[in-house]
Amino acid sequence: MTGTATDAEGAARMTVRRMGFAYPAAMSGHWNRRRPEFSQIVNAASLAMPYLEPYLIKTMREARPQISDAALLSALDDYVAQEAMHFRQHRKFNDELKARGYRSIEKIEARMAADYARLTETRSLAFNLAYAEGFESMALAIGEMLIEDREFLFGGAESGVASLVLWHFVEEIEHKNVAYDVFEHVAGNYFRRVYGVLYATAHIMWLTRGGYHALLKEDGLWRDLRSRVALAFLLGRIFRKLAPKLARILVPGYSPRQVADPDWALAWAALFRADNEAAARLDTNRLASPHPIAMTSGETE
Repeated sequence: MTGTATDAEGAARMTVRRMGFAYPAAMSGHWNRRRPEFSQIVNAASLAMPYLEPYLIKTMREARPQISDAALLSALDDYVAQEAMHFRQHRKFNDELKARGYRSIEKIEARMAADYARLTETRSLAFNLAYAEGFESMALAIGEMLIEDREFLFGGAESGVASLVLWHFVEEIEHKNVAYDVFEHVAGNYFRRVYGVLYATAHIMWLTRGGYHALLKEDGLWRDLRSRVALAFLLGRIFRKLAPKLARILVPGYSPRQVADPDWALAWAALFRADNEAAARLDTNRLASPHPIAMTSGETE
């Protein structure tokens, strides 16, 4: 635990955590064997993180000289530190995927790297701040959805991967205010904010869709009727739960402060404070519990 930030209400908002996730040597790309399609959706999203999150960090750092509020500067620095931890952990996981022999990953990564380099080089700071705020608002909605539906999505999955994803989105919930506050401070405008939300959401979903399409195709599942039906039902379930959370972002006067932190996320943070190693090895067979439960040291996945 290396640092915390405090919001305007005085509650601890961010903790920069060093995590140690373990992935079994025998793990396949289908780390959730019950839901291989969900595995590849998450894998595709993970492939974007080493490109998306450095882009967010660069955008926040570019805005820093235009911020005079000391509390916001401190929050920005802790946001950057959390995001740096995220993309480093995802890079390690992505290397695990590459080691499983997926040949399409190199091409997927090249496309993602080029897209975020283009945004940095050709778009204004105001646009990039709107994109960052749009992504963070979307990530807050996704984090809520993943936590609410955690048993269905992660039940029985490999502990290391489920723990990685849930850790990431607990921290997205923790720093939910920062990109919004920086955007409002430097470039705030309702129509620009909505454009950023719509652009970021469409862009990231497009990149993710291209990624899981390539991975499922390499698996031989893309042309499998049963898998395609399972994918359609899964995406329908996700978007049905996600849509109301995304819609609220478009309302004038929206602020991420209006969104209460899920109890499970708060309980995860408490588990980390009590035992940071336990927080990296969640028991995915007991996700129905209202609080996270770690595998014991003698348990195996």
